[in-house]
Amino acid sequence: MAAGACAATAWTRHFTRALATRVTRAITFKFMSSAGEETRTVPIERAIIAGWTARNQAAVEEHIAELEKLGVARPARTPMFYRVATSRITVAHEIEAIGGASSGEVEFCLVNIDGMLWVGVGSDHTDREAEAYGVTLSKQLCDKPIAKSLWCWDEVAPHWDQLQLRADVTIDGERLVYQSGPVSEMLDPRDLLVRFAKEDQRGGLGPGDLMMGGTLPAVGGVRPAQRFDFELIDPKLERRISHGYDIKELPVEG
Repeated sequence: MAAGACAATAWTRHFTRALATRVTRAITFKFMSSAGEETRTVPIERAIIAGWTARNQAAVEEHIAELEKLGVARPARTPMFYRVATSRITVAHEIEAIGGASSGEVEFCLVNIDGMLWVGVGSDHTDREAEAYGVTLSKQLCDKPIAKSLWCWDEVAPHWDQLQLRADVTIDGERLVYQSGPVSEMLDPRDLLVRFAKEDQRGGLGPGDLMMGGTLPAVGGVRPAQRFDFELIDPKLERRISHGYDIKELPVEG
């Protein structure tokens, strides 16, 4: 990749240091910018799930009410920033989940690589039964599939609100629209990162950190599926990042 605003630098040195000093998850991404494309393996040192991030308070209430029907208690504040193990971040096309009560949520992702911000898309797959008695626990119980491709933040920031999120589910062989809408329904990443920095002990999203930015209401309500497909769409630059995964249900033993 040519040098420029979106060219990551000194990543090898940072990768070596990260692996030596902290528990990390190595993920191979395709970095995409106007300077070209480059595939590299980089460390993910922290994974953060931002919740209750809608810009419109009515939308926040809608999602809270949606989950209250499942027995999920109201959050202490909004937005909330939940930590999960980096081992839960995966680019696999299949995950395993205990029982049949888990489901995905399409979300944009922010990844800091050596001080440069990149944008991707992932699914905050969550155990809904466990969510009723502990949101943090419910998120830790499930893998978080993400797409391998990342866009340079500087190249999408000027038209950020035009980006779209979409998720489809396959239930009993039928593919259905599950979530669809603009990223403008969630807090702008710049606002989200400022809020996170105010309460983060390290001072915010640093090198090696990945954050999921919140989700859209589910069409027809939150429910499990056998497959979850999702994408982030950039209509201005006419491109999209897509990923999908099957959910293998593991038995619940007594």
